[in-house]
Amino acid sequence: MTEVRLHDGNRMTIEVHGDGPAVLLPVNPTPADGAQADELRRWGADPALGRTLIDGLADGYRVVAFDYEGHVLGTPKPDTLTPDALAADLLAVADAAGVERFAYYGYSWLAVAGLQLALRTDRLTGLAMGGYPPVGGPYAAMLKVTAAAHAAATDPQPAPAGAGDGDDWSSAEFTLSEAQTRQFVTLYEALRYFDDRAAQGGLTIPRLCLVGSADSITYDERWGGVTVDLAGPVVAARAELEALGWAVTVFDGLDHMGAMQAVNVLPVLRPWLDHHLR
Repeated sequence: MTEVRLHDGNRMTIEVHGDGPAVLLPVNPTPADGAQADELRRWGADPALGRTLIDGLADGYRVVAFDYEGHVLGTPKPDTLTPDALAADLLAVADAAGVERFAYYGYSWLAVAGLQLALRTDRLTGLAMGGYPPVGGPYAAMLKVTAAAHAAATDPQPAPAGAGDGDDWSSAEFTLSEAQTRQFVTLYEALRYFDDRAAQGGLTIPRLCLVGSADSITYDERWGGVTVDLAGPVVAARAELEALGWAVTVFDGLDHMGAMQAVNVLPVLRPWLDHHLR
């Protein structure tokens, strides 16, 4: 294991597995267990997702794994989690791992981080975005949701009856702190006027987009009263994305949690990496 110093001076542990072309993978390499694993399963997540992705790539790639999401939740960056800071942190990870050129795969907001990285460096050999559209991204909706989450953390209200039952994200019990939520407001405030369609002209590396066809979440008024549609922009602009150079995979019937599972991602991500990096 190696430690990397991030933009705010705090340190994060990274792990390097395998040999070959480098791939940065912002995942938790340590499987969850106990109550945490049970909670992840309840939401349809895989407690060992990070480890499964690492193992699925490390026989042919130098996989640099790091739990960036876990780090920012454990060590919030309420005023500094900007696109520039994200890119700086990811480059610092690559430097600490001793890799000059590397591909990147991120899911959800970590896919957003990858796109911002690609626009700020010439060190990328490939960009794979999962669970977030490269064009037509719901940045305004995400700002509303994160602002509502921050308001709830600042002045929390009792959760609705049945909170956390089933897969209703709007009724989930809220446990994040003011600093944890404010850092994501900072991020999406900085992306408020980001034009992802105009940004495509700055991308020439191989690119892959993965999304579930049912990846759309409608939040009630407590969480901003918006719909965060992550599948719609990809489905609607698929021909445009492919013309721009993106390889596009839409997983039929899968939602946000389903499309991130290694059993779905690896059969697409691994051949794409093999084609472009080997």
